[in-house]
Amino acid sequence: MPPSLSCLMIRATVEKGAFAKALHDYKTIVLSRGTSLDHQTIAYVLETCKNALDLMTASTMHARIVKSGFGSYPSVLSSLVTVYLSCDCFDVAYKVFDEIPDWGFNLVSANLILASLFKNGEFHNASKVFRRMPGKDVVSWNTMIMGCVRNARPKEAISALRHGEQVHHLMAEKEIKLNSILSSALIDMYSKCGSIASAKKVFDSVPRDNVSVWNAMITGFAIHGLVSNVLETFSQMENEAVSPDAITFVGILTACSHCGMVEQGRKFFVLMRTKYSIEPELEHYGAMVDLLGRAGHLDEAYSTITSIPMNPDLVMWRALLSASRTHRMTDYAKLAIEKMSHLESGDYVLLSNTYTSTKRWDHAERVRELMKKKKIRKKSGLSWAELGGGIHQFRAGDRLHFYSKAIYMVLEGLMRRIKMEGYVPTMDLALVDVTEEEKEGNLSCHSEKLATAFVILKTSPGTEIRVSKNLRTCYDCHCWMKVVSKVLNRVIIMRDRIRFHRFEGGSCSCNDYW
Repeated sequence: MPPSLSCLMIRATVEKGAFAKALHDYKTIVLSRGTSLDHQTIAYVLETCKNALDLMTASTMHARIVKSGFGSYPSVLSSLVTVYLSCDCFDVAYKVFDEIPDWGFNLVSANLILASLFKNGEFHNASKVFRRMPGKDVVSWNTMIMGCVRNARPKEAISALRHGEQVHHLMAEKEIKLNSILSSALIDMYSKCGSIASAKKVFDSVPRDNVSVWNAMITGFAIHGLVSNVLETFSQMENEAVSPDAITFVGILTACSHCGMVEQGRKFFVLMRTKYSIEPELEHYGAMVDLLGRAGHLDEAYSTITSIPMNPDLVMWRALLSASRTHRMTDYAKLAIEKMSHLESGDYVLLSNTYTSTKRWDHAERVRELMKKKKIRKKSGLSWAELGGGIHQFRAGDRLHFYSKAIYMVLEGLMRRIKMEGYVPTMDLALVDVTEEEKEGNLSCHSEKLATAFVILKTSPGTEIRVSKNLRTCYDCHCWMKVVSKVLNRVIIMRDRIRFHRFEGGSCSCNDYW
Protein backbone atom coordinates (compact mmCIF):
# COMPACT_ATOMS: atom_id res chain seq x y z
CA MET A 1 0.00 0.00 0.00
CA PRO A 2 1.43 3.42 -0.97
CA PRO A 3 2.13 5.82 1.89
CA SER A 4 -0.61 8.31 2.75
CA LEU A 5 -0.27 12.02 2.00
CA SER A 6 0.03 12.76 5.73
CA CYS A 7 2.84 10.22 6.01
CA LEU A 8 4.70 11.77 3.08
CA MET A 9 4.42 15.25 4.57
CA ILE A 10 5.62 14.17 7.98
CA ARG A 11 8.40 12.10 6.44
CA ALA A 12 9.69 15.05 4.42
CA THR A 13 9.71 17.25 7.51
CA VAL A 14 11.49 14.62 9.66
CA GLU A 15 14.18 14.09 7.03
CA LYS A 16 14.90 17.83 7.13
CA GLY A 17 15.41 17.57 10.88
CA ALA A 18 12.49 19.92 11.60
CA PHE A 19 11.07 17.81 14.43
CA ALA A 20 8.95 20.55 15.98
CA LYS A 21 7.18 21.14 12.64
CA ALA A 22 6.78 17.39 12.11
CA LEU A 23 4.96 17.14 15.44
CA HIS A 24 2.82 20.14 14.52
CA ASP A 25 1.91 18.50 11.20
CA TYR A 26 1.03 15.28 12.98
CA LYS A 27 -1.27 17.07 15.43
CA THR A 28 -3.00 19.23 12.80
CA ILE A 29 -3.23 16.70 9.97
CA VAL A 30 -3.64 13.39 11.76
CA LEU A 31 -5.10 14.14 15.17
CA SER A 32 -7.40 17.08 14.43
CA ARG A 33 -8.83 15.51 11.28
CA GLY A 34 -9.10 12.06 12.76
CA THR A 35 -6.97 10.60 9.97
CA SER A 36 -6.37 6.89 10.41
CA LEU A 37 -2.86 5.78 11.22
CA ASP A 38 -0.68 3.71 8.93
CA HIS A 39 2.54 1.88 9.78
CA GLN A 40 4.85 4.41 8.12
CA THR A 41 3.21 7.44 9.74
CA ILE A 42 3.64 5.78 13.14
CA ALA A 43 7.32 5.15 12.42
CA TYR A 44 8.01 8.78 11.49
CA VAL A 45 6.03 10.24 14.38
CA LEU A 46 7.82 8.01 16.90
CA GLU A 47 11.17 8.96 15.38
CA THR A 48 10.18 12.61 15.82
CA CYS A 49 9.12 12.05 19.45
CA LYS A 50 12.47 10.39 20.17
CA ASN A 51 14.51 13.26 18.72
CA ALA A 52 12.29 15.96 20.24
CA LEU A 53 12.07 14.13 23.63
CA ASP A 54 8.30 14.64 23.46
CA LEU A 55 7.00 12.17 26.04
CA MET A 56 3.42 13.51 26.00
CA THR A 57 2.96 13.01 22.26
CA ALA A 58 4.63 9.59 22.48
CA SER A 59 2.21 8.53 25.22
CA THR A 60 -0.75 9.75 23.16
CA MET A 61 0.60 7.93 20.12
CA HIS A 62 1.05 4.78 22.22
CA ALA A 63 -2.65 4.81 23.11
CA ARG A 64 -3.64 5.31 19.43
CA ILE A 65 -1.29 2.50 18.39
CA VAL A 66 -3.08 0.08 20.70
CA LYS A 67 -6.55 1.25 19.56
CA SER A 68 -5.55 1.04 15.88
CA GLY A 69 -4.42 -2.57 16.19
CA PHE A 70 -0.69 -1.91 15.76
CA GLY A 71 0.10 -2.92 19.33
CA SER A 72 1.23 -6.37 18.25
CA TYR A 73 3.69 -5.17 15.60
CA PRO A 74 7.23 -5.93 16.87
CA SER A 75 8.80 -3.07 14.88
CA VAL A 76 6.31 -0.57 16.33
CA LEU A 77 6.89 -1.84 19.87
CA SER A 78 10.67 -1.62 19.37
CA SER A 79 10.32 2.00 18.24
CA LEU A 80 8.16 2.77 21.27
CA VAL A 81 10.80 1.30 23.56
CA THR A 82 13.53 3.53 22.11
CA VAL A 83 11.30 6.60 22.53
CA TYR A 84 10.62 5.83 26.19
CA LEU A 85 14.30 5.16 26.81
CA SER A 86 15.21 8.51 25.23
CA CYS A 87 12.72 10.19 27.55
CA ASP A 88 14.15 8.38 30.61
CA CYS A 89 10.94 6.38 31.17
CA PHE A 90 12.74 3.12 31.88
CA ASP A 91 9.93 1.28 33.65
CA VAL A 92 7.49 1.89 30.78
CA ALA A 93 10.18 1.08 28.21
CA TYR A 94 10.87 -2.25 29.85
CA LYS A 95 7.14 -3.12 30.08
CA VAL A 96 6.71 -2.42 26.36
CA PHE A 97 9.83 -4.41 25.60
CA ASP A 98 8.35 -7.36 27.49
CA GLU A 99 5.38 -7.31 25.07
CA ILE A 100 7.58 -7.96 22.03
CA PRO A 101 7.22 -11.64 21.02
CA ASP A 102 10.45 -13.62 20.71
CA TRP A 103 9.81 -14.29 17.05
CA GLY A 104 9.52 -10.56 16.40
CA PHE A 105 12.90 -9.54 17.81
CA ASN A 106 14.84 -7.16 15.62
CA LEU A 107 18.52 -7.60 16.45
CA VAL A 108 19.51 -4.04 15.59
CA SER A 109 16.71 -2.59 17.74
CA ALA A 110 17.46 -5.00 20.57
CA ASN A 111 21.14 -3.95 20.55
CA LEU A 112 20.11 -0.29 20.68
CA ILE A 113 17.79 -1.01 23.60
CA LEU A 114 20.55 -2.90 25.38
CA ALA A 115 23.02 -0.04 24.90
CA SER A 116 20.47 2.56 26.07
CA LEU A 117 19.73 0.65 29.25
CA PHE A 118 23.42 0.32 30.11
CA LYS A 119 24.06 3.97 29.29
CA ASN A 120 21.42 4.98 31.83
CA GLY A 121 22.61 2.63 34.54
CA GLU A 122 19.75 0.14 34.12
CA PHE A 123 22.10 -2.79 34.68
CA HIS A 124 19.48 -5.24 35.98
CA ASN A 125 17.00 -4.64 33.15
CA ALA A 126 19.78 -4.68 30.53
CA SER A 127 20.83 -8.13 31.78
CA LYS A 128 17.22 -9.34 31.44
CA VAL A 129 17.01 -7.99 27.89
CA PHE A 130 20.25 -9.72 26.96
CA ARG A 131 19.05 -13.07 28.31
CA ARG A 132 15.76 -12.73 26.40
CA MET A 133 17.39 -12.02 23.03
CA PRO A 134 16.97 -15.19 20.94
CA GLY A 135 19.84 -14.20 18.66
CA LYS A 136 23.03 -12.29 19.46
CA ASP A 137 25.78 -10.88 17.28
CA VAL A 138 29.21 -9.45 18.08
CA VAL A 139 27.61 -6.07 18.87
CA SER A 140 25.31 -7.74 21.43
CA TRP A 141 28.16 -9.49 23.20
CA ASN A 142 30.40 -6.44 23.16
CA THR A 143 27.59 -4.21 24.48
CA MET A 144 26.97 -6.64 27.33
CA ILE A 145 30.63 -6.89 28.30
CA MET A 146 31.14 -3.12 28.08
CA GLY A 147 28.02 -2.70 30.19
CA CYS A 148 29.67 -4.81 32.89
CA VAL A 149 32.80 -2.67 32.58
CA ARG A 150 30.94 0.64 32.84
CA ASN A 151 28.97 -0.62 35.81
CA ALA A 152 32.10 -1.79 37.60
CA ARG A 153 31.86 1.14 40.00
CA PRO A 154 32.56 0.38 43.66
CA LYS A 155 28.99 -0.66 44.45
CA GLU A 156 28.30 -2.59 41.24
CA ALA A 157 31.76 -4.12 40.74
CA ILE A 158 30.92 -7.34 42.59
CA SER A 159 27.64 -8.06 40.78
CA ALA A 160 29.12 -6.84 37.47
CA LEU A 161 31.79 -9.53 37.83
CA ARG A 162 29.13 -12.23 38.33
CA HIS A 163 27.24 -11.11 35.23
CA GLY A 164 30.46 -10.76 33.24
CA GLU A 165 31.51 -14.30 34.11
CA GLN A 166 28.12 -15.60 33.00
CA VAL A 167 28.45 -13.78 29.67
CA HIS A 168 31.96 -15.13 29.15
CA HIS A 169 30.89 -18.69 29.88
CA LEU A 170 27.92 -18.33 27.54
CA MET A 171 30.23 -17.06 24.80
CA ALA A 172 32.40 -20.14 25.25
CA GLU A 173 29.34 -22.42 25.02
CA LYS A 174 28.15 -20.70 21.85
CA GLU A 175 31.71 -20.83 20.46
CA ILE A 176 31.74 -17.08 19.86
CA LYS A 177 35.08 -16.15 18.31
CA LEU A 178 36.88 -13.44 20.25
CA ASN A 179 38.02 -10.56 18.06
CA SER A 180 40.24 -7.78 19.42
CA ILE A 181 37.22 -5.73 20.55
CA LEU A 182 35.65 -8.57 22.54
CA SER A 183 39.03 -9.70 23.91
CA SER A 184 39.85 -6.18 25.13
CA ALA A 185 36.40 -5.79 26.65
CA LEU A 186 36.68 -9.07 28.58
CA ILE A 187 40.15 -8.24 29.89
CA ASP A 188 38.93 -4.78 30.89
CA MET A 189 35.83 -6.18 32.60
CA TYR A 190 37.72 -8.78 34.65
CA SER A 191 40.39 -6.23 35.64
CA LYS A 192 37.94 -3.56 36.76
CA CYS A 193 35.89 -6.09 38.68
CA GLY A 194 38.94 -7.22 40.66
CA SER A 195 39.69 -10.55 38.97
CA ILE A 196 43.10 -9.80 37.46
CA ALA A 197 43.96 -13.51 37.21
CA SER A 198 40.94 -14.08 34.95
CA ALA A 199 41.93 -11.05 32.87
CA LYS A 200 45.43 -12.50 32.38
CA LYS A 201 43.95 -15.88 31.46
CA VAL A 202 41.90 -14.24 28.68
CA PHE A 203 44.93 -12.24 27.53
CA ASP A 204 47.07 -15.37 27.27
CA SER A 205 44.42 -17.22 25.23
CA VAL A 206 43.56 -14.67 22.50
CA PRO A 207 45.35 -13.24 19.43
CA ARG A 208 47.33 -10.15 20.43
CA ASP A 209 48.06 -8.43 17.12
CA ASN A 210 45.95 -5.40 18.05
CA VAL A 211 47.27 -2.75 20.46
CA SER A 212 43.89 -2.50 22.23
CA VAL A 213 44.35 -5.99 23.72
CA TRP A 214 47.76 -5.03 25.13
CA ASN A 215 46.38 -1.72 26.44
CA ALA A 216 43.55 -3.51 28.27
CA MET A 217 46.03 -5.82 30.02
CA ILE A 218 48.52 -3.07 30.86
CA THR A 219 45.73 -0.84 32.23
CA GLY A 220 44.36 -3.79 34.23
CA PHE A 221 47.72 -4.48 35.84
CA ALA A 222 48.10 -0.73 36.50
CA ILE A 223 44.87 -0.34 38.51
CA HIS A 224 45.96 -3.33 40.58
CA GLY A 225 49.35 -1.71 41.18
CA LEU A 226 51.23 -4.60 39.57
CA VAL A 227 53.98 -2.53 38.02
CA SER A 228 56.34 -5.46 37.39
CA ASN A 229 53.61 -7.13 35.32
CA VAL A 230 53.04 -3.86 33.45
CA LEU A 231 56.72 -3.56 32.53
CA GLU A 232 56.94 -7.24 31.61
CA THR A 233 53.85 -6.93 29.37
CA PHE A 234 55.26 -3.82 27.69
CA SER A 235 58.52 -5.64 27.01
CA GLN A 236 56.60 -8.59 25.58
CA MET A 237 54.62 -6.15 23.44
CA GLU A 238 57.81 -4.74 21.96
CA ASN A 239 59.16 -8.25 21.32
CA GLU A 240 55.99 -9.12 19.39
CA ALA A 241 56.40 -5.96 17.27
CA VAL A 242 53.14 -4.31 18.38
CA SER A 243 53.58 -0.53 18.47
CA PRO A 244 52.30 1.20 21.62
CA ASP A 245 50.00 4.22 21.45
CA ALA A 246 49.09 7.08 23.81
CA ILE A 247 46.80 4.84 25.90
CA THR A 248 49.65 2.37 26.48
CA PHE A 249 51.73 5.06 28.15
CA VAL A 250 48.84 6.32 30.29
CA GLY A 251 48.67 2.79 31.72
CA ILE A 252 52.42 2.58 32.27
CA LEU A 253 52.63 5.99 33.97
CA THR A 254 49.62 5.15 36.14
CA ALA A 255 51.32 1.93 37.28
CA CYS A 256 54.51 3.85 38.10
CA SER A 257 52.42 6.35 40.07
CA HIS A 258 50.72 3.61 42.12
CA CYS A 259 54.10 2.14 43.06
CA GLY A 260 56.23 5.27 43.50
CA MET A 261 58.61 4.42 40.66
CA VAL A 262 59.61 7.98 39.86
CA GLU A 263 62.71 7.26 37.76
CA GLN A 264 60.89 4.66 35.69
CA GLY A 265 58.03 7.07 35.14
CA ARG A 266 60.37 9.84 33.99
CA LYS A 267 62.08 7.39 31.64
CA PHE A 268 58.83 6.29 29.98
CA PHE A 269 57.56 9.88 29.75
CA VAL A 270 60.65 10.75 27.69
CA LEU A 271 60.58 7.45 25.77
CA MET A 272 57.06 7.96 24.42
CA ARG A 273 58.19 11.11 22.64
CA THR A 274 61.75 10.24 21.59
CA LYS A 275 61.28 6.62 20.50
CA TYR A 276 57.60 6.46 19.49
CA SER A 277 56.89 10.09 18.47
CA ILE A 278 53.85 10.25 20.77
CA GLU A 279 53.26 13.75 22.04
CA PRO A 280 52.16 13.83 25.70
CA GLU A 281 48.49 14.67 26.24
CA LEU A 282 46.72 16.01 29.31
CA GLU A 283 46.33 12.48 30.73
CA HIS A 284 50.09 11.86 30.54
CA TYR A 285 50.93 15.13 32.29
CA GLY A 286 48.26 14.34 34.89
CA ALA A 287 49.80 10.91 35.55
CA MET A 288 53.22 12.52 35.99
CA VAL A 289 51.84 15.08 38.46
CA ASP A 290 50.22 12.23 40.41
CA LEU A 291 53.45 10.18 40.32
CA LEU A 292 55.62 13.07 41.54
CA GLY A 293 53.11 14.24 44.15
CA ARG A 294 52.57 10.80 45.69
CA ALA A 295 56.35 10.34 45.93
CA GLY A 296 56.73 13.64 47.79
CA HIS A 297 58.24 15.65 44.92
CA LEU A 298 55.67 18.43 45.26
CA ASP A 299 57.97 21.14 43.92
CA GLU A 300 58.48 19.18 40.70
CA ALA A 301 54.79 18.26 40.53
CA TYR A 302 53.82 21.93 40.75
CA SER A 303 56.47 22.87 38.20
CA THR A 304 55.04 20.25 35.82
CA ILE A 305 51.54 21.70 36.15
CA THR A 306 52.67 25.25 35.45
CA SER A 307 54.87 24.33 32.48
CA ILE A 308 52.56 22.15 30.37
CA PRO A 309 51.52 23.51 26.95
CA MET A 310 47.79 23.26 27.71
CA ASN A 311 45.51 24.44 30.51
CA PRO A 312 45.82 22.14 33.56
CA ASP A 313 42.57 20.48 34.54
CA LEU A 314 40.93 19.81 37.90
CA VAL A 315 42.43 16.33 38.04
CA MET A 316 45.96 17.75 38.19
CA TRP A 317 45.21 20.26 40.91
CA ARG A 318 43.31 17.60 42.85
CA ALA A 319 46.33 15.28 42.59
CA LEU A 320 48.51 18.06 44.03
CA LEU A 321 45.96 18.65 46.79
CA SER A 322 45.87 14.95 47.68
CA ALA A 323 49.68 14.80 47.74
CA SER A 324 49.70 17.86 50.00
CA ARG A 325 47.50 16.01 52.48
CA THR A 326 49.70 12.89 52.35
CA HIS A 327 52.93 14.83 52.88
CA ARG A 328 51.42 17.49 55.15
CA MET A 329 52.28 20.44 52.88
CA THR A 330 49.66 23.03 53.73
CA ASP A 331 51.05 25.72 51.41
CA TYR A 332 50.60 23.57 48.31
CA ALA A 333 47.16 22.49 49.54
CA LYS A 334 46.05 26.13 49.74
CA LEU A 335 47.56 26.86 46.34
CA ALA A 336 45.77 23.91 44.71
CA ILE A 337 42.43 24.96 46.20
CA GLU A 338 42.89 28.51 44.89
CA LYS A 339 43.57 27.23 41.36
CA MET A 340 40.56 24.90 41.19
CA SER A 341 37.58 26.42 39.41
CA HIS A 342 35.05 23.95 40.81
CA LEU A 343 35.38 22.58 44.34
CA GLU A 344 33.69 19.41 45.52
CA SER A 345 33.10 18.39 49.12
CA GLY A 346 36.12 16.08 49.02
CA ASP A 347 38.41 19.00 48.14
CA TYR A 348 37.39 20.92 51.25
CA VAL A 349 37.78 17.77 53.33
CA LEU A 350 41.31 17.21 51.97
CA LEU A 351 42.27 20.77 52.86
CA SER A 352 40.77 20.42 56.33
CA ASN A 353 42.55 17.08 56.83
CA THR A 354 45.85 18.63 55.74
CA TYR A 355 45.50 21.23 58.49
CA THR A 356 44.42 18.53 60.95
CA SER A 357 47.47 16.38 60.14
CA THR A 358 49.70 19.31 61.16
CA LYS A 359 47.54 19.94 64.26
CA ARG A 360 46.42 23.35 62.98
CA TRP A 361 42.98 22.86 64.47
CA ASP A 362 41.86 26.47 64.05
CA HIS A 363 42.53 26.41 60.27
CA ALA A 364 40.75 23.06 59.95
CA GLU A 365 37.76 24.44 61.82
CA ARG A 366 37.58 27.46 59.51
CA VAL A 367 37.36 25.15 56.50
CA ARG A 368 34.56 23.21 58.20
CA GLU A 369 32.71 26.42 58.98
CA LEU A 370 33.09 27.49 55.35
CA MET A 371 31.54 24.19 54.29
CA LYS A 372 28.60 24.79 56.61
CA LYS A 373 28.17 28.32 55.30
CA LYS A 374 28.13 27.09 51.68
CA LYS A 375 25.92 24.13 52.67
CA ILE A 376 28.51 21.68 51.41
CA ARG A 377 28.17 18.25 53.00
CA LYS A 378 31.00 15.78 53.28
CA LYS A 379 30.56 12.78 51.01
CA SER A 380 29.69 9.77 53.14
CA GLY A 381 32.08 6.86 53.16
CA LEU A 382 30.19 3.82 51.86
CA SER A 383 31.31 0.22 51.49
CA TRP A 384 29.61 -2.77 49.91
CA ALA A 385 29.81 -6.54 50.07
CA GLU A 386 27.90 -9.21 48.16
CA LEU A 387 26.32 -12.20 49.82
CA GLY A 388 23.75 -14.61 48.43
CA GLY A 389 23.28 -12.54 45.28
CA GLY A 390 22.45 -9.38 47.24
CA ILE A 391 24.54 -6.25 47.78
CA HIS A 392 24.90 -5.12 51.41
CA GLN A 393 25.77 -1.47 52.03
CA PHE A 394 27.50 -0.01 55.08
CA ARG A 395 28.39 3.49 56.17
CA ALA A 396 30.73 4.58 58.96
CA GLY A 397 29.20 3.86 62.35
CA ASP A 398 26.29 2.00 60.73
CA ARG A 399 23.89 0.42 63.23
CA LEU A 400 20.95 -0.13 60.86
CA HIS A 401 21.98 -3.42 59.27
CA PHE A 402 19.93 -6.48 60.24
CA TYR A 403 23.07 -8.19 61.59
CA SER A 404 24.45 -5.02 63.16
CA LYS A 405 24.77 -6.42 66.70
CA ALA A 406 26.62 -9.53 65.50
CA ILE A 407 28.86 -7.46 63.20
CA TYR A 408 30.05 -5.30 66.10
CA MET A 409 30.69 -8.42 68.18
CA VAL A 410 32.88 -9.77 65.35
CA LEU A 411 34.68 -6.40 65.20
CA GLU A 412 35.35 -6.41 68.93
CA GLY A 413 36.70 -9.96 68.81
CA LEU A 414 38.90 -9.14 65.83
CA MET A 415 40.23 -6.03 67.53
CA ARG A 416 41.36 -8.04 70.55
CA ARG A 417 43.08 -10.63 68.36
CA ILE A 418 44.88 -8.24 66.01
CA LYS A 419 46.14 -6.07 68.88
CA MET A 420 47.89 -9.18 70.15
CA GLU A 421 49.55 -9.36 66.71
CA GLY A 422 50.84 -5.80 67.07
CA TYR A 423 48.09 -3.73 65.47
CA VAL A 424 47.93 -0.19 66.89
CA PRO A 425 45.10 2.20 65.79
CA THR A 426 46.42 5.25 63.94
CA MET A 427 45.05 7.96 66.20
CA ASP A 428 46.26 10.99 64.27
CA LEU A 429 43.77 10.16 61.50
CA ALA A 430 40.86 11.37 63.61
CA LEU A 431 39.61 14.62 62.09
CA VAL A 432 38.76 16.44 65.31
CA ASP A 433 40.56 17.20 68.56
CA VAL A 434 38.92 14.57 70.82
CA THR A 435 39.99 12.02 73.44
CA GLU A 436 42.08 8.96 72.49
CA GLU A 437 39.18 6.62 73.36
CA GLU A 438 36.84 8.54 71.04
CA LYS A 439 39.43 8.49 68.26
CA GLU A 440 39.84 4.72 68.50
CA GLY A 441 36.05 4.28 68.57
CA ASN A 442 35.66 6.38 65.41
CA LEU A 443 38.34 4.41 63.57
CA SER A 444 36.89 1.00 64.47
CA CYS A 445 33.57 1.86 62.79
CA HIS A 446 34.82 2.77 59.30
CA SER A 447 32.57 1.35 56.59
CA GLU A 448 35.11 -1.06 55.06
CA LYS A 449 35.74 -2.63 58.48
CA LEU A 450 31.99 -3.18 58.93
CA ALA A 451 31.63 -4.71 55.46
CA THR A 452 34.59 -7.02 56.06
CA ALA A 453 33.28 -8.08 59.47
CA PHE A 454 29.90 -8.88 57.88
CA VAL A 455 31.47 -11.18 55.27
CA ILE A 456 33.55 -12.87 57.98
CA LEU A 457 30.37 -13.40 59.99
CA LYS A 458 28.40 -14.93 57.13
CA THR A 459 31.01 -17.05 55.32
CA SER A 460 33.09 -20.07 56.13
CA PRO A 461 36.84 -19.94 56.91
CA GLY A 462 39.03 -19.71 53.83
CA THR A 463 36.43 -17.93 51.69
CA GLU A 464 37.84 -14.99 49.77
CA ILE A 465 36.49 -11.66 51.06
CA ARG A 466 35.56 -8.97 48.51
CA VAL A 467 34.53 -5.45 49.52
CA SER A 468 34.30 -2.14 47.67
CA LYS A 469 34.46 1.46 48.90
CA ASN A 470 33.51 4.75 47.25
CA LEU A 471 36.40 6.70 48.81
CA ARG A 472 40.13 6.16 49.20
CA THR A 473 40.77 3.80 52.10
CA CYS A 474 42.52 5.32 55.11
CA TYR A 475 45.89 4.25 56.52
CA ASP A 476 44.35 2.72 59.65
CA CYS A 477 41.88 0.53 57.72
CA HIS A 478 44.70 -0.56 55.45
CA CYS A 479 46.80 -1.66 58.46
CA TRP A 480 43.74 -3.35 59.97
CA MET A 481 43.03 -5.33 56.78
CA LYS A 482 46.62 -6.56 56.60
CA VAL A 483 46.61 -7.94 60.14
CA VAL A 484 43.11 -9.46 59.77
CA SER A 485 44.21 -11.29 56.60
CA LYS A 486 47.09 -12.79 58.58
CA VAL A 487 45.14 -13.68 61.74
CA LEU A 488 42.25 -15.31 59.85
CA ASN A 489 44.41 -16.69 57.02
CA ARG A 490 41.99 -15.22 54.47
CA VAL A 491 42.45 -13.24 51.27
CA ILE A 492 40.75 -9.84 51.31
CA ILE A 493 40.30 -7.98 48.02
CA MET A 494 39.24 -4.38 48.47
CA ARG A 495 38.54 -1.89 45.74
CA ASP A 496 38.68 1.75 46.81
CA ARG A 497 38.29 4.90 44.69
CA ILE A 498 41.91 4.74 43.56
CA ARG A 499 42.80 1.08 42.99
CA PHE A 500 42.56 -2.54 44.13
CA HIS A 501 44.23 -3.90 47.25
CA ARG A 502 44.84 -7.61 47.78
CA PHE A 503 45.54 -8.44 51.43
CA GLU A 504 47.07 -11.83 52.13
CA GLY A 505 49.23 -13.19 54.93
CA GLY A 506 49.65 -9.78 56.58
CA SER A 507 50.75 -7.82 53.51
CA CYS A 508 49.10 -5.93 50.65
CA SER A 509 49.71 -6.01 46.90
CA CYS A 510 50.27 -2.22 46.98
CA ASN A 511 53.31 -2.65 49.27
CA ASP A 512 51.79 0.05 51.50
CA TYR A 513 52.01 2.68 48.76
CA TRP A 514 48.68 3.95 47.46
